[in-house]
Amino acid sequence: MTTNTGAPDGAPALGPIARTAAARGVPSARRIDHLAFTVPDLDSAVDFAVRVLGGELVYRLPTLAHADDWMREHLDVHPRAQTEIALVRTGPTTNLEFFVYRSPDHRDVPPRPNDLGSLHVGLHVRDVDAAVSALRVRGPWRPYGPVRTVPQGLPGAGIRWVRVPTPWGMPLELRSVPASLPYERQTPARRFGPCAMWHNGADGSPTADALPGAHNVDHLAWTVADLDAAERFFTQVLGAERLYRTTVDLTDPELAAALGVPRGGAMHQVALRMGPTDNVELNCFHDSPGSRRHWPRNSDVGGNHLALYVDDVDAAAAYLAAQPGCTVLGAPETILEGPLAGDRWVYVRTGIGLYVEVVRMPDGSLPYERGTIARRRASDGVRWWDR
Repeated sequence: MTTNTGAPDGAPALGPIARTAAARGVPSARRIDHLAFTVPDLDSAVDFAVRVLGGELVYRLPTLAHADDWMREHLDVHPRAQTEIALVRTGPTTNLEFFVYRSPDHRDVPPRPNDLGSLHVGLHVRDVDAAVSALRVRGPWRPYGPVRTVPQGLPGAGIRWVRVPTPWGMPLELRSVPASLPYERQTPARRFGPCAMWHNGADGSPTADALPGAHNVDHLAWTVADLDAAERFFTQVLGAERLYRTTVDLTDPELAAALGVPRGGAMHQVALRMGPTDNVELNCFHDSPGSRRHWPRNSDVGGNHLALYVDDVDAAAAYLAAQPGCTVLGAPETILEGPLAGDRWVYVRTGIGLYVEVVRMPDGSLPYERGTIARRRASDGVRWWDR
């Protein structure tokens, strides 16, 4: 049995017809700056993002460690934790930031898709089958199941998708989306669609080894404990806009396997538009057998955070500090030396478990830019509500 509106596959029916009256969101926000996650091995994560997906390594930072309490105060990890960071530009719209931690309380088992706080990324590709074939050539990347198509009569009719594993245990979803979707007849809200083909070069030229038919990152997705609370946080605090909401029956063993989750129960999902260049999906598994109910720490494999580019980090931090359940970690800091000198940033632990970073980087004058033509995806003058 399925209810409400469209999702990856299954039989979602259209739910309440209303455009979310989203708040204006975080003061001075422009766009999602980057998505970050902790991996067990930095070399293999960068290799997969660059060689297999066709991303571009922008920078890799020296080991970060402190002898005082700085790591706990600012990153919410063990004081003696050490981390290395690399950033990969992935297509026209997305920066992926990889962390690897060495910490006394480190958890090295990645969360499953039905575990609280787990994350997956979806890529928009022109032809899902061709992309899967290319992945098979580039490594032992075998999908969880066959390519699936959302059937006619459903809000996501025509979407084709498949999930494959990554070296760090996170699913990667390959998705092709029709020019229009049935849910759009019921609401003026619109998802962010594909840009021009996958471009990473500083001169705008296509990356030679991009995954065939790749356009851009299609969506970012988290598993949350309370879908209503998570949606309120994203819409009322961060300024997201609801696209649709759905429930997918997971008693179908083939569908459950394709999603990488145990059979049984249901997946409850809300899809959101986040700023000018991103879509977010929030998933909830109330009754999934054996799911982990603790959000991963930043130092755990599978730990993650969402970073927003803002013009005024201090004003954004003050706004988030005033929201129920949010705690600003330390105070905003400006990096004074090294490859990212001039970067001002701060982390916020939110009431739903997600960590949010607000950041402002002086793109165009960052020290790392002197040694490479690679460039992170900058704000480029866009505003949060540009559509």
